[in-house]
Amino acid sequence: MANNNYIDIMEKNHMEIPWHDYTSQDSDVLISKAGLIEKASVIGRVGLIMLSCGTGAWRVRTSMNRLSKELGVTCTVDVGLMSIEFNCFDGTDCISQSLSIANTGVNTSKLYRMEQFVDDFPTEEAHLTGEEIHRCLDKIEQIHTLYSPIRLGLAAAIACCAFTFLLGGGPIEMLLAFIAAGIGNLIRTKLIKHHFTLFLNISVSISASCFVYAVCLKILEIAFHVPSVHEAGYICSMLFIIPGFPFITSGIDLAKLDLRSGLERLSYAIIIVLVATMFAWIMALLLSLRPLDFTDLNLDPILYLILRLIASFFGVFGFSIMFNSSTPMAATAALIGAIANTLRLELVDLTSMPAPAAAFAGALMAGLLASIIKKNNGYPRISLTVPSIVIMVPGLYLYRAIYNFGIMALSDAVSWFASAIMIIIALPLGLIFARILTDKTFRYCT
Repeated sequence: MANNNYIDIMEKNHMEIPWHDYTSQDSDVLISKAGLIEKASVIGRVGLIMLSCGTGAWRVRTSMNRLSKELGVTCTVDVGLMSIEFNCFDGTDCISQSLSIANTGVNTSKLYRMEQFVDDFPTEEAHLTGEEIHRCLDKIEQIHTLYSPIRLGLAAAIACCAFTFLLGGGPIEMLLAFIAAGIGNLIRTKLIKHHFTLFLNISVSISASCFVYAVCLKILEIAFHVPSVHEAGYICSMLFIIPGFPFITSGIDLAKLDLRSGLERLSYAIIIVLVATMFAWIMALLLSLRPLDFTDLNLDPILYLILRLIASFFGVFGFSIMFNSSTPMAATAALIGAIANTLRLELVDLTSMPAPAAAFAGALMAGLLASIIKKNNGYPRISLTVPSIVIMVPGLYLYRAIYNFGIMALSDAVSWFASAIMIIIALPLGLIFARILTDKTFRYCT
């Protein structure tokens, strides 16, 4: 009997935490009058849910601190990518806890609800018992994806189709990227839903996207005599895998000297990029695909500007839906992204500004607009800024760098890689300085 129980417990590598065991279900003692263990369970669970949404250490710590002050507790917190270690003091006792999540991801809808919970805590949840608060948190934890795998596949299709145009692709590349990215992300979301490991879902979804793109292109070549030069768009069909949230939040954490969280998030993002680009390179070799330059579209500058605005809007909207944003939140982020990304592209074309400097300007604009909008609708700033600048992340540059490394064209590889690194550094810097300018709590080190 004991052996069977042991097997049941070990089915999950990360054991579930029985939060309700920290409270008395029939107790009428308010959380403000409860013991330190019960208070610490609420504080720790709030931080853990925030962490599971994909937000950075700064926001997790701020939320835990606000609850601690309201409950008369002193709290010190160390936050990583998937774990939290914290101590709670109340003058007489001390509680230390180490909590972790089973997997990391992004859920902006849950993050929005958690920020509302923290904001309303002094007037609402602070007047409830610990058991009642955990029931509220149970409901928030049940906010999973708002969209089915088919809709998430469609969102990726729209985002990558728009991405293709913004990178210089034409209608054929856009159509093929739409089909391939949609199928690739559909497979990816199915694998995530069944809890398959990170490496597996990246490799399978990326391989599927490249394969579908090559097959569709071959069909067009046979049926409509489409030239093979359109194979250049296969890179765009896999850009749904870009780890925008960990890239950006790692920069923000490093700016606040949260080195553990920042470096762990950066490592996570690098792992995704390396695995994705390696499998894309392997598929390119198997399918004889080459990352060629796109042919010039020869569009009127005014028309090009308008189309860039439209493509940026739909690209950001698609990425925001993939991050589980509600439709209004996604549309708000898309408006910001349309302005910021078009500004970036126009600065490069009209002023010959270097791409990293233009990326900084675009990210700065996105951060400033998000700060203004947050004051009116209360959406989490990160839920608006990250989707709006994910479309600026140089996924094409990173892939071309790995591709050229693979074929030993080292000079080209270093050039593409250096350009990508400069832009990747510029993007979080733009958001950080926008935050410094608009958020006095972020401006100081206290």
